[in-house]
Formats: sequence, C-alpha cells, structure tokens
Amino acid sequence: MKSNESAENYLETILILSHKKPVVRSVDIAEELGFKKSSVSVAMKNLREKEHITVTPEGYIYLTPSGQQIADMIYERHQFLSAWLIKLGVDPEVAVEDACRIEHVISPESFEAIKTHISLE
Repeated sequence: MKSNESAENYLETILILSHKKPVVRSVDIAEELGFKKSSVSVAMKNLREKEHITVTPEGYIYLTPSGQQIADMIYERHQFLSAWLIKLGVDPEVAVEDACRIEHVISPESFEAIKTHISLE
C-alpha cells in the first residue's frame, strides 16, 4: 500500500470532510486545504486513476476500500501522534504540525511499537 504524502493528505482530508458533510466535493477539499480548485482537480484525477476514490456524475467524491484504508491509517497516526506530543508538553499547534509530518514517514513497525508502549490516558 505505497502512497505519497500529497495523496495521503488528500485521502485524509476526504475522510475528515466525510464525517462533517453529507457529501464531499472538490470545492470542499480546496476550501479545507486552502488550495486552488484546479490543483485539487488534478489530484482527484490521480487518486481516481489509482482507484483510491470514485467520483459520481454529480461530483461527489467517495473513498474506495484502498483509499479508506490509507485514510484511516494516516488519520489514526495523526490523532495519536498529536495527542502524544501535546501530552509531552508540546504546544498544540506545533504538535499538530509535527504530527502531520511524522505520520507520513514513520514505519508501521515503529508506529505500532510507540502505540504499544505509550499510554495517552
């Protein structure tokens, strides 16, 4: 399940927006990320070609099983790492930014080891 950071960010954003909105459209993603709609269009085309999303004729974007798997993984990492860094005393804004970078490069093995040995309660 190889992916790149940009694709992972888009998939995570689709996941987050799908929890907030009844349907997700390119314009919603552009607004959420502060990107031009044309940039989002290119990214959606790439995600469609990789079969990570489907787009209805109305322009509604849905994650496929592979897209959902990647989005869930990145979202879990983001939530866990942000909470962990905040618990360590890192400023919440910095923690979220750092977690966003770490979530894309940490190996599954290292992430699982951290989760096993860290209690967030």
